Amino acid sequence: MHNKKLLAMAAMLACAAAAQAQSSVTVTGLTDIYVGSMKAPGDAGRSNVVNSGGMTTSWIGFQGTEDLGGGLKLNFMLNSFFRGDTGSPGRFNGDPFFSRDAFVALDGGFGRVLLGRTVAPNFVPTISFNPYGDSFTFSPLVLHQNISGPAWQRTNPTDTGWSNQIVYSTPDFSGLRANVHYQFGEQPGDNGKKNVGVNATYSQGPLGLTAFYEDVSITSPIATVLPDGRKNWMLGARYDFGVVKTFATYGQTKGKNDDYKAKTGSLGATIPLAANSRILAAWAQSKLDQSSTKRNTVSIGYNYDFSKRTDGYAIVMYDKVKDVGSSTSVGVGIRHRF
Repeated sequence: MHNKKLLAMAAMLACAAAAQAQSSVTVTGLTDIYVGSMKAPGDAGRSNVVNSGGMTTSWIGFQGTEDLGGGLKLNFMLNSFFRGDTGSPGRFNGDPFFSRDAFVALDGGFGRVLLGRTVAPNFVPTISFNPYGDSFTFSPLVLHQNISGPAWQRTNPTDTGWSNQIVYSTPDFSGLRANVHYQFGEQPGDNGKKNVGVNATYSQGPLGLTAFYEDVSITSPIATVLPDGRKNWMLGARYDFGVVKTFATYGQTKGKNDDYKAKTGSLGATIPLAANSRILAAWAQSKLDQSSTKRNTVSIGYNYDFSKRTDGYAIVMYDKVKDVGSSTSVGVGIRHRF
């Protein structure tokens, strides 16, 4: 009898271990806070700040996977942005709680099918092909495309994430991956309003190539119809020579119902100084065809890895908008992944 109890207990523990191996949930995130002296063209004055998200927007969330058998896996993410300097939720007041990610996805040999809110087609190509990645504070390319101010309106007409979307992602074909995005407009009486996009990235050895295209009528994260839709595309390349990693992009945004046209090009370089530090240099220029407006932005920075999860940075940025003026911003910060 004693042996039977031991066998039964061993079987229960084995089943529990198998279930644990098949399903997992983790809490993960990133916090990034910097001290800076900031001024954008057109600002009334300079601001001395302690702000969140110098190199990456701070976020926290849950992600998990379950092995369904037969080569299928269910994945989910529920990730929320927050402002580490104040503890406030979201990137801005009114930002939905899980505005970074809120989706379920089915993965298999066919690729992935995702339902919910996740990145827009423009996001990964943009952040992967500039030295400052997903910095919405110091990356010239990201600033031109995604941040509006008193002297500039972003060229990307929607958010970097789309809600209410279906995304199909291909398997990896020798370094080539592609994603097809369809965002439902969910507008009563006007179901023709939607967002459609595609992107592709090739990465093999030192070479990387990318492209995206978007046809948009809806802005996110709270779905509202844009008064004039936009078509948006970009091409990008990078090459790692060892002593320097170079980046280049070119893209355009055009109005579907007006004469709006913006052209944006960027160049960048990452120069390793040692195994744990590097110089970051980036430049972007945008021109608006329907006016004389032109913007040039240059960022020079230093990035140091304290560990695999923690790094520090110091950045100087020069920003100029024609007929408005120029400004300089500086920031020193620390970023930790958990």
